[in-house]
Amino acid sequence: MKFKLSRCPIIWHRLGGVALLALSVVVATLSFGTLLFAQAKTHRVEGRRFASWGLINLAGPDYGHNTLRGFGAYATFDLRYHWGVEASFHQLNDPDGKENIYERTYEIGPRYVLHFGPLAPYAKLMVGRGVIQFPPDPRHSGDGPVANLAYTIWGGGFGADYHLTSSVNLRADYELQQWHSFPPNGLTPRVLSFGVSL
Repeated sequence: MKFKLSRCPIIWHRLGGVALLALSVVVATLSFGTLLFAQAKTHRVEGRRFASWGLINLAGPDYGHNTLRGFGAYATFDLRYHWGVEASFHQLNDPDGKENIYERTYEIGPRYVLHFGPLAPYAKLMVGRGVIQFPPDPRHSGDGPVANLAYTIWGGGFGADYHLTSSVNLRADYELQQWHSFPPNGLTPRVLSFGVSL
């Protein structure tokens, strides 16, 4: 498969928008602190670390053509030096709004963390529930019903937390989800998350 130079503007347009959005969120969050939703609380519980995060999300939903955008929240609890548990929530909406597509997920699972000074890369396996809403079937007369269906989902991902200071953390996270029961062949959404915790 050859790379075509004519595709560069399309690729740059898509990646440039994501990079600009991520940079804007990081700068705004560091500038305005607790005025934004991306906050975290970190507590020591009997030598174990608990942290909660607020995030922004971008997703390739594997349904429709638009990139979904939204918000999310994570909570992590470190049981051991390398092992912990993560719970997450994502609300992803179609920015177009005409098709009224959204995906909402609730997940929990183990994560394995490495520690390199302030950098803490991790990998995770998740299981949970996913809800998708999509537009009516165009073959039916009128608007027809809007489908809002829930499925058991599996996911795997990786990311990194960067402890900028003792109270400011940056996070980037990528997750690939599997919605096996979605007809006819399942869905495989990809979710990219960025966050700053204060």
